[in-house]
Amino acid sequence: MSDAARSATELVPWWRPRRPGRRLLAGTAVLLGAVGAAAAVTISFERGGGSGGGTAGNGSATSLATVTRQPLSSQTQVSGTLGYAGSSTIVVPAGTAPADLQKAQQAVSSAQAGLQAAQATLAADRQTLTEAQAKLAADRRKLASDCAGVHAAGSGSNDNGSASTPCATTATAVASDEQAVTAPAQKVTSDIGTVAAGQVTLSAAQQSLDAAESSAVVYGTGATYTMLPTPGTVVKRGRALYAIGGQPVLLRYGGVTAWRAFRAGMSPGRDVAELNANLHALGYGGEPGDSFGAATERGIAALQAAHGLAQTGDLPLGSVVFKSGPVRVKTVQPTLGAAVQAGPVLGVSSTRHHVTVALDAAQQSEVEAGDKVTITLPDNSTTAGVVSSVGRVASAGSADSSPTVEVDIRLARQTAAGDLDQAPVEVSITTESVHDALVVPVNGLLVLAGGGYAVEAVYAAAVHHLVPVTLGLFDDADGLVQVSGPDLHAGQRIVVPGS
Repeated sequence: MSDAARSATELVPWWRPRRPGRRLLAGTAVLLGAVGAAAAVTISFERGGGSGGGTAGNGSATSLATVTRQPLSSQTQVSGTLGYAGSSTIVVPAGTAPADLQKAQQAVSSAQAGLQAAQATLAADRQTLTEAQAKLAADRRKLASDCAGVHAAGSGSNDNGSASTPCATTATAVASDEQAVTAPAQKVTSDIGTVAAGQVTLSAAQQSLDAAESSAVVYGTGATYTMLPTPGTVVKRGRALYAIGGQPVLLRYGGVTAWRAFRAGMSPGRDVAELNANLHALGYGGEPGDSFGAATERGIAALQAAHGLAQTGDLPLGSVVFKSGPVRVKTVQPTLGAAVQAGPVLGVSSTRHHVTVALDAAQQSEVEAGDKVTITLPDNSTTAGVVSSVGRVASAGSADSSPTVEVDIRLARQTAAGDLDQAPVEVSITTESVHDALVVPVNGLLVLAGGGYAVEAVYAAAVHHLVPVTLGLFDDADGLVQVSGPDLHAGQRIVVPGS
């Protein structure tokens, strides 16, 4: 190529225009516009002579590079934070204190005793009424006999000398019997009302007791924390997270939060299924399925015995905590010996590291779940990862920053992170890749006045020829770009700026 022609072109510096989504870049006027006032002019594609290196007529030093065919990927470079995933809070639940549970139990006992007394009174009064009714019935039969036929005309005298008949005497007895029946009948009616009221009282007391037992908690007035972990402690299934009054609160694995006490007679549920599964996993038995059965009760008793606790066969609310796996203690709210109150106790996370990135919302379309990443750790070592999720709702930035979406990245090898927590890292996200691309250095591109791009190929006898190319994928990290064109192939030499 002549010196005049060379000086009429512009070597494009290594520069990466913003990628329009996740598509491969085609050559467009965007790059030309980015170059701005570059001296781009029309160049004819005729063979010409010239050197393959050195200094061109425009005074620019040049060298040669080889066109290669290789895999190529495009990366988005962002900053992130390496820490532990799955932060959550463990709380002491609000519920029924042991003293209040005892009051509810006493209320049931009192209601049962009152109902039993009312039922006994009713039974006695019914017996009295039955006897009175039996006497009345007998006297009525006698009256019918005494006042019938010849018996009605009989005569005699009583002790005071007044005349009487068997009929009259029996009639008097019947009248007395009728009065004797009225009082116990009224008493029985009253007793029935008392028994009904007692049944209502007992039912209400039993409902209150059921609610109290379902929400019974492990702590009462004056209870204190007798064991608390230190930040950084890892707790696994079956181990104590903390202790109240010497009673450990144990970790179990599962996705359902324990929202009620575990006890005989409770309704089936996923929480019961989790308890049974954990009892089985720890070697304490447990009932198959989601019901609290005899095997569940025995399993709890065995668990309590293993921890030196009273073998009640039930677990108050707050005596076990379900998490999806082992937890790492991040923060501890109370102090040892402090009074127990409902509320937060521990801030925990999983033991799995992840990286979070606050990605510029404008780049959201460039990154998706499944993208591979390379993470540069604080010691400059690198480890692989993969994007596990990309936020869909942007968070507003500050006055001098743009809105962002959260990107979560899972490490391929957890041990690479060591004990790092909240450590700044650099992340290279592979957003696009081509398995077999024709590749040239980005700084070997020439932009043409008429639009489009070319490379300056060097042939035998140092013949230079401008070869038009179409742009594809850019690799910012290595300064490479995918190109295609009918007159370009792997192994060709092209001119690039000299170092």
